[in-house]
Amino acid sequence: MRSFKQAQATRPASAAAERTGRGGARGNVARMLDGAPRTPRTRRLPSRAVSAAVALALGTLGATGVALAGAPPTPSVAAPSQSTASPGSSSTTTSPGSAPGTSAPAPQTTTTSAPPPPLRVLSWGPRGRAGGLASIFIRFSQPLSAADVRRPSLSPRTAGDWTLSTPTTLRFTPRGAYAPFSRVTVIVGRAVASAQGARLRAPLRFTFTIGAPSPTRLLQLLAQQGYLPLSFRPARQRRHSHAPGVARTRLQADEAALFAPPAGRLLFDAGWPASLHILWAHDRQLMVRGALMAFEAAHNLPMDGVAGPAVWAALERDQQAGRRAPVGYSYAIASESSPETLTVWHDGHIVLRSLANTGVPGAPTQLGTYPVYLRLRSQVMQGTNLDGSHYADPVAWVAYFNGGDAVHYFPRASFGYPQSLGCVELPYAAAEQAWGYLTYGTLVTVVP
Repeated sequence: MRSFKQAQATRPASAAAERTGRGGARGNVARMLDGAPRTPRTRRLPSRAVSAAVALALGTLGATGVALAGAPPTPSVAAPSQSTASPGSSSTTTSPGSAPGTSAPAPQTTTTSAPPPPLRVLSWGPRGRAGGLASIFIRFSQPLSAADVRRPSLSPRTAGDWTLSTPTTLRFTPRGAYAPFSRVTVIVGRAVASAQGARLRAPLRFTFTIGAPSPTRLLQLLAQQGYLPLSFRPARQRRHSHAPGVARTRLQADEAALFAPPAGRLLFDAGWPASLHILWAHDRQLMVRGALMAFEAAHNLPMDGVAGPAVWAALERDQQAGRRAPVGYSYAIASESSPETLTVWHDGHIVLRSLANTGVPGAPTQLGTYPVYLRLRSQVMQGTNLDGSHYADPVAWVAYFNGGDAVHYFPRASFGYPQSLGCVELPYAAAEQAWGYLTYGTLVTVVP
């Protein structure tokens, strides 16, 4: 093993030989003589230059799509576009591979908007029972298209107007009124659309029932048509339309009046007795029942004295046509004061006053007021006398007013005191005349 000094002694010679071998012919000749291969002459680059050259080569190969052997593929990175512009001129954007001066096509983007949510009905009305002038409302979850409002359908058909009372509320206002006691069906179809085009998933259907018209209007109509001994005098009021720009027809005004009667007063006509005024003040319903029975008899309706749907419909038709009671208004008083009498009024005038017989003690004629409910030209009355014997008597011009009590003809030697078993007996001529006025519904009052 050599010592440190020996190594230092031999280093200059070998170093000089190494420098000679790098760049001179002497070194090559020496290697040839020694049998060593000739080393080509090369120039060593600085390490920084080598690194830059390698990086440039790798980038060039990656950009041209050539993969280096043994190296992973390099992802392609798009070169930034170059903008060439001179001052005062418009800039032109170019991309690699495009000719200078030409614009690259702009990328196309497709925007898809989400469909609007389905339209929903949040609330509606009326429900259950409603008045004849009730408005219908339907509130939706989205504002509706004001330019294309599709109207829901009504059954039975009713004249009126659909409007947007708010952006989300559709409202129907009848011009006249719904038919009394009717069942109204409302159908909201899928054609109703929101402002964004949303529609209902399924149609909506709801119903409500219309109640009876106003009792006040019933009295007014019966009086106007001659079934009560009163006249209706409407209050003076300014005429106005149903809505701005919308006028009611006469039919629609009459329909609306069924539920919103016009203001006015009912006044007794002249000539009627005080007992009828008292009856109106204390037992008005009895007078109304008699008037309704008279109306029903005139229209071939069941005679129950109740204002049902058929009665209201007929009253409305007669009001439109201007028809009045065919026989006028009559009223009768049977007095048990001595001498007993029967007095009949018709349209405010006394048309008959006759002696009469009322019931004997043990079978008295009941006091009070009753409407005539049955009329017969003649019949055979049968029953039991106070002594228990049976009777079967032919009678004529019969008008029943209270159970088995009737005004009729019965042959008697005299009249003016109690002789009957509860009926009001008249002579033949008086009975025939009275029968013509004692029509269905005519009130008969028995007084002491």
